[in-house]
Amino acid sequence: MKPKLVVAVLIGFFISGYTYAQKSCTDCHTKVTPNIVSDWKISKHSQNEVDCSVCHGTDHSKADDFAKVKMPTPETCNTCHDKQVAQYKKGKHALAWAAMNAMPTTHMLPMALTDGMKGCGSCHKIGLKDEATIKRLKADGSVFGHASCDACHTRHTFSKKEALQPQACQTCHMGFDHPQWEMYSGSKHGVRALLKQNGTLPETTAAPTCQTCHMPEGNHEVRTAWGFLAVRLPMPEDKQWTDDRVTILQGLGVLDPTGKPTGRLDVVKAADVARLTQEAWQTERDKMLKVCNNCHSGNFAKAELEKGDNMIKNADHLMAEAIRIVAGLYKDGVIAKPANYSSAFPDLLTFHDAPTVVEQKLFVMFLEHRMRTFQGTFHMNPDYALWYGWSEMQRDLTEIKELAEDMRMKMILNKK
Repeated sequence: MKPKLVVAVLIGFFISGYTYAQKSCTDCHTKVTPNIVSDWKISKHSQNEVDCSVCHGTDHSKADDFAKVKMPTPETCNTCHDKQVAQYKKGKHALAWAAMNAMPTTHMLPMALTDGMKGCGSCHKIGLKDEATIKRLKADGSVFGHASCDACHTRHTFSKKEALQPQACQTCHMGFDHPQWEMYSGSKHGVRALLKQNGTLPETTAAPTCQTCHMPEGNHEVRTAWGFLAVRLPMPEDKQWTDDRVTILQGLGVLDPTGKPTGRLDVVKAADVARLTQEAWQTERDKMLKVCNNCHSGNFAKAELEKGDNMIKNADHLMAEAIRIVAGLYKDGVIAKPANYSSAFPDLLTFHDAPTVVEQKLFVMFLEHRMRTFQGTFHMNPDYALWYGWSEMQRDLTEIKELAEDMRMKMILNKK
């Protein structure tokens, strides 16, 4: 048989096999899960003959063997999208699951909120998970998010156009500790982008989306210079800021009372939630300056980002004072330091599990109001930077001082 004829026959077998297999899936699922089928039919996958078996395998073929279906992982997507998967694996989204589990409070939450994907796990599922974790999640019925990519390119359309919209980020980047959506959508950047979406502004309008700034040229790393916690190394030349940052790092449990690294620093490194060298920080800052320069002068962009740096410095001063006040309550025996705390400082990562009202106030000051102070500044939202951030931090500090004084007075009275 001639080579060309062999190829033609093989192609014919492939197409007929593909058609039969796919028809079998769609025939059944049109009745069982019709919207999954309709989404797939309008997808690029459908147009390029990427059928159900490519992502889900061929073991599941009838109603009573659905447990055999394979759930895709980033490795599944890597078959065709190796560049994007490689970028994703280098970025912070890939570490989202690890970052969630690095928080002490995670392990005190109801399983429904973590592995059940109804709290932190619902967004942090975008992170890479090992085979053991995937097996456990599937056994518990939590089969969502194994692919990670489908958090932004939602199933079963897996649309690039959808993932390019700022709303693709909204579900996760909003709320208590990281209200980026609220900040962005109310900023001039966000307003212009949303007006461009609804047709008020023309398509050629410069209107940056989240992806414009954080995924330049489609880069799936999604990293920032300051990271989520807005702490970094090396220490600044400014002595006051250095002292304040040391106090915050002690509150985060990564430095002990003498300023030496603890075991938790290794967890921070593994989750990549902070830039630990000047080079790492500068690399991300330079990327952002390049993006800003598309619409603004270099000097303007540099000055605006430096305002964000300065806002962190000022917020850190308030935060450090509050931490020292609570640490003083431990030292003087006014309140008992929890046995599981690794140092003489309050643990900022216990969140709502902190045992007293004053420690609860400290957690809110750090995770809600300090975040809004600096994130509001970087996202060009003056209301968040001032009223939801800086102003609230000032009020928090006043309350913490008053609570501490009342507790000290109560201790004195109880001794009489």
